[in-house]
Amino acid sequence: MLTRNCLSLLLWVLFDGGLLTPLHPQAQEILEAQPRENVVPVPGRRSSAQRVKRGWVWNQFFVLEEYMGSEPQYVGKLHSDLDKGVGSVKYTLSGDGAGTVFTIDETTGDIHAIRSLDREEKPFYTLRAQAVDVDTKKPLEPESEFIIKVQDINDNEPKFLDGPYVASVPEMSPVGVIRTALPNMDREVKEQYQVLIQAKDMGGQLGGLAGTTTVNITLTDVNDNPPRFPKSIFHLKVPETSHVGSAIGRIRAVDPDFGKNAEIEYNIVPGDGGNLFDITTDEYTQEGVIKLKKPLDFETKKAYTFKVEASNLHLDHRFHSVGPFKDTATVKINVLDMDEPPVFSKPMYTMEVYEDTPVGTIIGAVTAQDLDAGSSSVRYFMDWKNDVDSYFTIDATEGTIATNELLDRESTAQYNLSIIASKVSNPPLTSKVNVIINVLDVNEFPPEISVPYETSVCENAKPGQVIQTITAADKDLSPAGQRFSFKLSSEASNKPNFTVHDYRNNTAGIETRRNGYSRRQQELYFLPIVIEDSSYPVQSSTNTLTIRVCRCDSDGTIQSCNVEAIFLPVGLSTGALIAILLCIVILLVIVVLYVALRRQKKKDTLMTSKEDIRDNVIHYDDEGGGEEDTQAFDIGALRNPKVIEDNKMRRDIKPDTLRFTRHRPPAEDNTDIRDFINQRLQENDVDPSAPPYDSLATYAYEGNGSVAESLSSIDSLTTEADQDYDYLSDWGPRFKILADMFGEESYNPDKVT
Repeated sequence: MLTRNCLSLLLWVLFDGGLLTPLHPQAQEILEAQPRENVVPVPGRRSSAQRVKRGWVWNQFFVLEEYMGSEPQYVGKLHSDLDKGVGSVKYTLSGDGAGTVFTIDETTGDIHAIRSLDREEKPFYTLRAQAVDVDTKKPLEPESEFIIKVQDINDNEPKFLDGPYVASVPEMSPVGVIRTALPNMDREVKEQYQVLIQAKDMGGQLGGLAGTTTVNITLTDVNDNPPRFPKSIFHLKVPETSHVGSAIGRIRAVDPDFGKNAEIEYNIVPGDGGNLFDITTDEYTQEGVIKLKKPLDFETKKAYTFKVEASNLHLDHRFHSVGPFKDTATVKINVLDMDEPPVFSKPMYTMEVYEDTPVGTIIGAVTAQDLDAGSSSVRYFMDWKNDVDSYFTIDATEGTIATNELLDRESTAQYNLSIIASKVSNPPLTSKVNVIINVLDVNEFPPEISVPYETSVCENAKPGQVIQTITAADKDLSPAGQRFSFKLSSEASNKPNFTVHDYRNNTAGIETRRNGYSRRQQELYFLPIVIEDSSYPVQSSTNTLTIRVCRCDSDGTIQSCNVEAIFLPVGLSTGALIAILLCIVILLVIVVLYVALRRQKKKDTLMTSKEDIRDNVIHYDDEGGGEEDTQAFDIGALRNPKVIEDNKMRRDIKPDTLRFTRHRPPAEDNTDIRDFINQRLQENDVDPSAPPYDSLATYAYEGNGSVAESLSSIDSLTTEADQDYDYLSDWGPRFKILADMFGEESYNPDKVT
């Protein structure tokens, strides 16, 4: 390292020699190119100023980075023309790095770097220098600024910032950015490669530095390999009891490619036995899964042979020339004989039996047999589910089914039985079959009218008019083509009232035979109708149809069918009469309520007239306390001023201090009403305890001068019960009402609330 630094220093001196040497002709050229003048006092001469030429000017110095010498690195020298070499000039250095990085000899002006520098950390330093007189400490030259630049040396090798690098190249790729050194590089042979790359500076010249990095190259896969079966024949053994849809085996073709390039599709080549099997691809293992499409039977066929083809799903057209991307293998399947349960001759049995068949009658049989090589006998029995199965029995050896009880089709028309067959040699091996038994109908019930009819005929009906259409129903199961016939009974055929017309479609119409009917003579007619079926033996029944005579209008619309309506006025039905009665009842209730309210109102008026003693009301326009002022009204103001209690406190406000009692002199008998009111107003105005809001003051004083005097009881100190109002009758007709009110009923203070 020391040798390299010395060589670098030598090269720098050779290239930049003389730039640091003071008083060098080149430095003088710089000085002359940038002259600066300064007035410097010369010691020992007169004080007059002398224009001198500044003898030291510099622009910049250079210093090498990474200096490793034992001595401080020499940077340059400062010198002033005023320095005569006698030690009278002192050089000072300040600024960036002064004293810590750079030092100056105060006498000679030599600048040295006292530590190693790194240009990559700091490329230059800015300093200031000055020449000072040693004796006077005054500057001989103005302070000047210069720059020391750190010269770069080749001390950093090239670096790969993002290494190691990863790259991928498809296998079999042509020449590209990363060139392959070998032709037809195959991923299946080698997938990963590691390349070491070196970078040199200085253009690779001697003395340059180098850096290295690693590039990991992966060959990506392409579909350049077809699938191949590892063997040409696959042998599988399958039990004959395998279920349809179950997997019976797996085969696999090998594809050295990767990912989607290795996806394989399997197909069965049409041929012998291929229609019994199917094959699918397991997407995880890329195996061919062989499944059963139809059941196998060892006794029918013991072996199957077919071919399977494996091919790639995603082909690359660049490699078609390599050959077909598919392969074929043969699959041989051997069916294994298993001990199987018995097999019924039919998948389901259907039997028929007539109801009321005698117990023990055989109605059919089921058959099952063992198809295995060593045939075994079979036993039959019922799978008991409910009590319905008890209606039948089965012979364990022959498989015949017989009735065990009498059957009734009207109760149960069909039975569903489960018959089980088992091998005698291996009882756990069983099979089951369903047997449906239909109970056939025997004609044992006569037909009847299907629904009860409400038949009516108008009084003004005409002959031949159809008044009702009837249908019939039979509890028996009517076979196809069965019909019902309708006719009148023999005793009704001679009466000329109604007749039955059979429409031959299991319906019949009731027709009138008379010209008009009268409810007064006969309101109801009972018509017997005979209904027969067509089964064997023939069953019949007589049904009575009730016909009511009704009053109708000219259009045939029924208006009334009740007997009571005969004596009612024409045009009023029962519903109308009920509505009229309801209206009358409602009106009566309204009248009663009205009378009761009037009487109550009259009573309340009378009591109010007795209790209302507020004869005079005086209104004051004072601001009140609002809606919450519920204590402002004093009922004591309604009393007679002569009997008001002294020292009565107001209840509308809460007194803070003791209030002065206000004495109110009673009004004289001859005092005028106006004077009385003014007196009360003045008393309220000067009252300091009166509230500053609205207050109602009522004075029950009627004044004087009336011939009848006062009718109010305010001035009276006696109760109303002690007074006699008989004198009111002597005052004339104007006071008659008052005389009647107070004279007829006595006053009861206990009833006043």
